Amino acid sequence: MPKFIIQRDIPEIGSADDAALSAAAAKSNEVLSAMQAEQKDINWEHSYVAGDQTFCVYSCASEDLIHEHSERSGFPASTISEVKNHIDPSTANS
Repeated sequence: MPKFIIQRDIPEIGSADDAALSAAAAKSNEVLSAMQAEQKDINWEHSYVAGDQTFCVYSCASEDLIHEHSERSGFPASTISEVKNHIDPSTANS
């Protein structure tokens, strides 16, 4: 299944407290559950918070599903990039 990185520009997310991050995750999970109940193949793997942005890793059938999640959740999808490959330090030993 394709994997995507979504950059979300969210003012002050980097200074959000645990309660605010928990609420954001709950909202995202709520929308994902509804979409999955509609037989839409979309999963959130994890996110990184950096400054006023989050970088979310999703696996899903298409980029259109990310746009739909964004619209339904209210979280912007400023940039969506499909992951084409993965490298890490062990790649040098291949």
